[in-house]
Amino acid sequence: MSAIKNVMKNNFRNMELNEYLSSSLTEAGYGGAEVQKTPIGTKITLFVIRPGLVIGRKGSGIRDLTARLEQNFNLENAQVSVTEVTKPELNPHIMANRIAQLIERGTAFRRASLWTINTIMGAGAMGVEITISGKLRGERAHFEKHTAGIIPKSGKVAEEVVRSSTNSLLTKMGLVGIKLKISLKEEIPRDFDLVTESQPKGETEIPGVSEGESQKESQSENKTQTNEEIVPTDSEIKTESKNVINSEVKEIAVNKSEP
Repeated sequence: MSAIKNVMKNNFRNMELNEYLSSSLTEAGYGGAEVQKTPIGTKITLFVIRPGLVIGRKGSGIRDLTARLEQNFNLENAQVSVTEVTKPELNPHIMANRIAQLIERGTAFRRASLWTINTIMGAGAMGVEITISGKLRGERAHFEKHTAGIIPKSGKVAEEVVRSSTNSLLTKMGLVGIKLKISLKEEIPRDFDLVTESQPKGETEIPGVSEGESQKESQSENKTQTNEEIVPTDSEIKTESKNVINSEVKEIAVNKSEP
C-alpha cells in the first residue's frame, strides 16, 4: 500500500471514529478526540465535559468503550484516556452539539445561534462565525451566517488561531447543517517578547549619559555631601559662642573672689 493510500485510510478511519464517539458520548459532552500511533499500540485521548460518565463505576465504562473501539475499528492495543474540558464555551465541537440540541428541542435557529455567539464571546473568544444551512423556514433550502468579532480567513494566523467544527441534524423539514468557527486570543503568535534585565541595587543607568560622566557626577555629589557635613549650622555657632561667654564670666567671678 502506498503512502497516500495509507494516509487516506487513516483519515477516513479517524472520521468514522469521531462520528461514533460523538453519537455515543453526547451525554458526557464530547468535545473531540486525538488519535496517536505509538510503538505499543494506539493512544486515544477523549475531551469531554463530564469524564465521570465516560469512566463509569470502577472503570467499567472506559473498559467497555475500549473493547468496542478495538472490535469496530480494528485498533491494536487501544489505550483510551479521558481529559476534562476546562472551558467548554471555547470548544467548537461542544458548542455545535449544543446548537443541534437546541434546534431539536424546538428552539428557533436564529435564537440558538445568537445565544451561542453571546456565550462564546462572553467566555473571552476573539471572534465567532456560525453558518446554518438547509430547509430552515420553507421548502427551499438556504443558509444564514451570523458573525461577531474577528475571524481570520487565510494565512498562517488562520491555521493557528481558528478552530472549526461541523454538525448535522435531521428535522421534519429535512437535513440541517451547522458549521461553527471560533478564533482564540490565546493562540495568537507574538511578534516579539520584551525581556527586562534586573539591575543591582544602588546602580541606576541614565539614558544618554556614559559611565565616566555618571562616575564624575557621583564623585561631585559625595564632595558636596562631605562639605555640607563639615560646615556647621547657625544654631551650632550660637551655642558654641554662648558656652565660651559663660566660661569667661565664671573665670572672672573666680578671680574676683580670690584675695
